[in-house]
Amino acid sequence: MRAGREVSIMLAASIVALCALGTAPGAAAQTAEAVPANAVARRYGGWTCNRGYRRTSNGCVAIAVPPNAYLTSAGDDWECQRLFRKRDGACEALVIPANAYAEDSTYGRGWRCEQGYRENGGACAAVRIPANAFAIDSSFGTGWRCERGFRQNGDSCEAVVVPANALLEVGGERWSCNRGYVQSGQLCAAVEVPANAYLNYAGDRWRCERGFKSEGGACVALQIPSNGHIDFSGNDWACDEPYRKVDASCALEQRR
Repeated sequence: MRAGREVSIMLAASIVALCALGTAPGAAAQTAEAVPANAVARRYGGWTCNRGYRRTSNGCVAIAVPPNAYLTSAGDDWECQRLFRKRDGACEALVIPANAYAEDSTYGRGWRCEQGYRENGGACAAVRIPANAFAIDSSFGTGWRCERGFRQNGDSCEAVVVPANALLEVGGERWSCNRGYVQSGQLCAAVEVPANAYLNYAGDRWRCERGFKSEGGACVALQIPSNGHIDFSGNDWACDEPYRKVDASCALEQRR
């Protein structure tokens, strides 16, 4: 009994020794990389710099934040405050010209001309607005737009001449004919709807009623032979089953 107990103790000691040998190299690998100053160890190995420091090859260096600047949310860089822009590692105050205002933009000048003014050589020059136009807030184009019922022609706004039986489109620069009329040059001509016809959905053409077909600008009644019927279109005919169309009649299909 005593001999068996001694054997068990020896086996347990051997297992502990083997485990120590097996885990030692891994433990040494995890602690081989020392954490430098101004850094913290990561949970699963390695390290990261504290806020306000930037990582170099083997350490953390303090970020020099110039006047009128602040640390970014990540804490590893800096940005200039509003009304200042980065220039040569510093924050330079914006020079906003007359008739302009500052805008929050990483790119560009950092300011924009007020409505009615356009940028010209670092300044804001007044926009010449022609008659029947109004100023718009835009960095491109003329800086103005024609009023409804007028269209731009060079540097002026000319009136849109709306003919009879037409109306201005939503944009206010073009016109379109009313339902039942079609454009003919600069006028709107009435759509001549023949007897037994009606205007289509768009209102610019006509279509024959059911039971009639278009022929020479008119709607003529369908001549439906025996054993025939008006087809799905309503403007032609087809034969009943088991008849087949032969010229203008319906004949039984010859079975072989």
